[in-house]
Amino acid sequence: MRLMRHSGESGERVERSRTEYEWRQEIVQVCELMWRKDYVAATDGNVSVRMNDDLFLVTPSGFSKGYIEPDQLLLIDADANPVGARYGPARQLRPSSEILLHLEAYKRRPDISGVVHAHPPIATALSIAGISLARCVLPEVVMSFGLIPTTAYATPSSVEGTQVIAGLIESYDALILQRHGSVTVGKSAWDAYLKLEKLEHTALITKTLVELGGETPMSPDQVSKILEWRGERGLMRGSQGEDICQACGVCHVPAN
Repeated sequence: MRLMRHSGESGERVERSRTEYEWRQEIVQVCELMWRKDYVAATDGNVSVRMNDDLFLVTPSGFSKGYIEPDQLLLIDADANPVGARYGPARQLRPSSEILLHLEAYKRRPDISGVVHAHPPIATALSIAGISLARCVLPEVVMSFGLIPTTAYATPSSVEGTQVIAGLIESYDALILQRHGSVTVGKSAWDAYLKLEKLEHTALITKTLVELGGETPMSPDQVSKILEWRGERGLMRGSQGEDICQACGVCHVPAN
């Protein structure tokens, strides 16, 4: 597999004007990585990018993410309707069944251009076991995400998915979907994928801590220093301050 070059401390691609085909290549690369790392199985998962305010490039329904091709991706509008000519490999395809969740994320987050929905096995298992990832244990997670909340349960592929992310996706780039995997968002599909990697890695460490018999939370002073760092960079979005106060006991959170 040929990897495309990226740069920046968060792993984001250098910002420049991209062609539609370059967006297609990035989505295919992300899909293959998800499949190789067992973040999806069979035809699970979906990826999208926002090309402009009214046009989105999305994975089709019913395809293994390890074998999807760039010309099988679909262009849709903000109402999830396919747009443009329908011919060749895409002529009989339809958008992913979870596309409403993606469109809701874009609606609520004008700052993002990529959404990844996956079924990372450890994070999903922890959500069923009632073990939250919204805790202050790993400093790099607090720095990157603030917290990783878990949504209420929603029937897969239904409008309920848009409802359970409401009120959370505005504040967080990574969510666990109760019993149904994860959704991560970012400035590109690649950026959203990297957040998926970090989410599942956090789940693995959390599972290991549970198996070892416990964990030692970060001290309030340690958390406060990271929150100050996030505040200085304008990363304390939405309800994060209140949520971190409840989860970690650090309630003097600096404003952006």
